[in-house]
Amino acid sequence: MKIFKKNIESRVIDNSIEGSIPKDIKTGIWLYFILLIFEGALRKWFLPSLSDPLLVVRDPVAIWIIYNAWKFNLVNRNYFIISMTAFTILGVITALLFGHGNIWVALFGARITLIHFPLIIIMGKVLNKNDIYRFGKFIMWLSIPMLLLIAAQFYSPQSAWVNLGVGGDTEGAGFTGAMGYFRPPGTFSFQVGNTLFFSLVGVFVVYFWTSKSKLSPIILSLATIALLASIPLSISRTLFYSICLTIVFYLCSIIFEPKRITNIIFIAAGSILILLGLMQFEAIDTAVTVFINRLETASDIEGGVSNSLFDRIFGYMFRAYTSSNEIPFWGYGLGMGTNVGSQILSGKRQFLVAEFEWNRIVAEMGVFLGTALILVRVALASKLVFGSLAKMKKGELLPWLLLSVGLINLLQSQWWQPTILGFGIFINGLAYAAVQTKEEN
Repeated sequence: MKIFKKNIESRVIDNSIEGSIPKDIKTGIWLYFILLIFEGALRKWFLPSLSDPLLVVRDPVAIWIIYNAWKFNLVNRNYFIISMTAFTILGVITALLFGHGNIWVALFGARITLIHFPLIIIMGKVLNKNDIYRFGKFIMWLSIPMLLLIAAQFYSPQSAWVNLGVGGDTEGAGFTGAMGYFRPPGTFSFQVGNTLFFSLVGVFVVYFWTSKSKLSPIILSLATIALLASIPLSISRTLFYSICLTIVFYLCSIIFEPKRITNIIFIAAGSILILLGLMQFEAIDTAVTVFINRLETASDIEGGVSNSLFDRIFGYMFRAYTSSNEIPFWGYGLGMGTNVGSQILSGKRQFLVAEFEWNRIVAEMGVFLGTALILVRVALASKLVFGSLAKMKKGELLPWLLLSVGLINLLQSQWWQPTILGFGIFINGLAYAAVQTKEEN
């Protein structure tokens, strides 16, 4: 017993919130993040024959983190986890009794909120400011080679090794962009991962430029160049909107500290100069032309930026209920709205119920149970918003800036897609940790 107790004590370190936490949990969180970044690379380039099981490669890590957190009483009495677990278990039962009736489909759907969602809370209890900064600095470093990779993908044919799809698919992983160019996925299985990664880079670029936190000026400058160059090379309107939203969130902080306006002027002027310099290179100038074409053609189809943004953020939320008349009371069954669920149930990947998140949840679980699950996410989002506002009043901007990317993801991003789920958990976990922490260790 003494040996066991000594072993446990050797694996804990001080934390400003909980007093002591196991080092293993932090190691697990780092492993979860590393797999999130490089899972696609494994599925495309290095282990293509294992692409299907690698889709859930982070699940065992998440289970291991939860188990260790449970041993140290970090999750036992959390109302968010208890509520989400209860609603998910009910969803599995109703799927088997009144829905599709397939246990494997139900379990695959349950993993989203049963295995991954609790990590947001655990990260909030485990990570301190130093941990968050380490993640931020690593992301800044990583943005530089990631830019070089997406540049190579942008200018390479879809049949090239660098553009191989999941399972080594020679048709390529790129998604149609504009003018014959494809949106590059980076190390991820699909383009959305690249968009979310550089959106997170944008948060830390703004934060490190405007805070007193120490980061090598060379790395910060290179990461800024990587961020600005990634916008045209990604051919992603979502990335462009996301970075703009981060700037808007920063502008909101001026209400509490007006002198921050000088920081935003500095950032704007510096960004313009960097963009003008980048456009002197033909590779970037071509990408800018392609990106502008993408904006123009999408605007013609979807009716402009305001209509597109409003519809993406709010339109599908409302449609989840306006189109719910024909949905059974208990829904069609948990997991039916995932690609894996559709593959098992129908033999091919398609949207059997709905593509967008609230629509999917309500269609899978019914209006009553689906709304209950949605409200847990809304409640957590509200807690993060009020907590980050309180931090911002005290001069700490990081949690508020993280919400510029994490808030919409937490509320209504498509968590049936593993990469979107992973970034949603990780970003909001960082935000929760930034809200919870007191003084920097």
